[in-house]
Amino acid sequence: MERLLIENLEENIGNKVLLKGWIHRVRKLKNIIFVILRDRSGLVQCVVSKEMDSAELRNEAVVEIQGVVQKSNNSLNNFEVAVDKINIISKSEETPIEINKEEMDINLDTMLNNRVLSLRNPKNNAIFKVQHILLEGFREFLSNEGFTEIITPKIVAEGAEGGTELFKVKYFDREAYLAQSPQFYKQMMVAAGYERVFEIGNFFRAEEHDTKRHLNQFTSMDLEMAFIQDEKDIMDMEEKLLKHIIDKLSKEGKKYFQLLNAEIPNMEKSIPRITFQQAAEILKEKYSKIVEGDDLDPEAERLISEYAKDKKNIDFIFVTNYSRNKRPMYTMPKGQGTKSYDLIFRGMEITSGGQRIHDYEMLVESFKLKGLNPEDFGSYINIFKYGMPPHGGMAIGLERFLALLLSLNNVRETSMFPRDRNRLVP
Repeated sequence: MERLLIENLEENIGNKVLLKGWIHRVRKLKNIIFVILRDRSGLVQCVVSKEMDSAELRNEAVVEIQGVVQKSNNSLNNFEVAVDKINIISKSEETPIEINKEEMDINLDTMLNNRVLSLRNPKNNAIFKVQHILLEGFREFLSNEGFTEIITPKIVAEGAEGGTELFKVKYFDREAYLAQSPQFYKQMMVAAGYERVFEIGNFFRAEEHDTKRHLNQFTSMDLEMAFIQDEKDIMDMEEKLLKHIIDKLSKEGKKYFQLLNAEIPNMEKSIPRITFQQAAEILKEKYSKIVEGDDLDPEAERLISEYAKDKKNIDFIFVTNYSRNKRPMYTMPKGQGTKSYDLIFRGMEITSGGQRIHDYEMLVESFKLKGLNPEDFGSYINIFKYGMPPHGGMAIGLERFLALLLSLNNVRETSMFPRDRNRLVP
């Protein structure tokens, strides 16, 4: 008999089936035992006779069950399995954390210290089912738009973001760094003639922050595209991309959002676009918030997102034309500003993007203005001598975007095995 998944039981009422999975919960009554079985597709109630009881029939044991699917009225499904035979495949000791509670009442560090066990909890497990759908949507949309997926080096000779701290690594007899971003390589692949490229990859930032919105190893969803007019083309592409992803999540991930009590964003309206200067004026006039410097701090991001929700009834807002002081050396200037943008979602920036400099002389000068020696970046800059089309791109931080989508408080919850300044295991 072939194994059947729990999600396929309803169409097999009256049939004998073979199930395999983990015991999620055991409830022993006088004459019968209720075993809640869990596999990758869900939970089902199984009714076991008292004669089959054993000391090994305990939570998290791996079992196989043979029985008949019958109609029922229980809290999980409108069916259950009347068990004919149960076999313990792998016993379980008492777990250090409670897995089968609907809400895991443990602190985040304890949960992450027991990460593999914590992911057996259906709610925690659902987070990464949503992540899978999101990533599939990202790849699906861009592939259909003529983008080629690339894989770039994660050990590099120089940084791509200027002032951001780098992790140094010993590379034989030389010093190298863990990559902060695929930025240089995305642009080089545009120059190689692919025109449109994307990558989903892990990158590393050595900042010593310890916040709910930062990780030192994070997943970046990047794209770069050629023959654009300006940064508006990149925003247009990202908006279409997000609409595709949200539509896919609403169709394929609805049950996970319901399980997590999370709301799928409404993407029926166009994402509003305001300049940084307009954002500063709105914040001052409507919220008495003074923007200091050339960037929006976390409170300003939260308030401008609140403005978008109140005035436009949308969870996203583009903020454009950031100062050259706050943008990397490859960003296309526009007066004292730049052809760049951030996308803010539910109170937090999830994307930076814009048009890049494609002229060799302008790029060299921009490096110098940032206090960088162009010769140190020769393998990147020299490509621009040989014909580079107008181009631009953007990057979405996966863990942050996912945390905001699911209304989770900390990006560590949306990283399977987070790496921050304190955590190297598991």
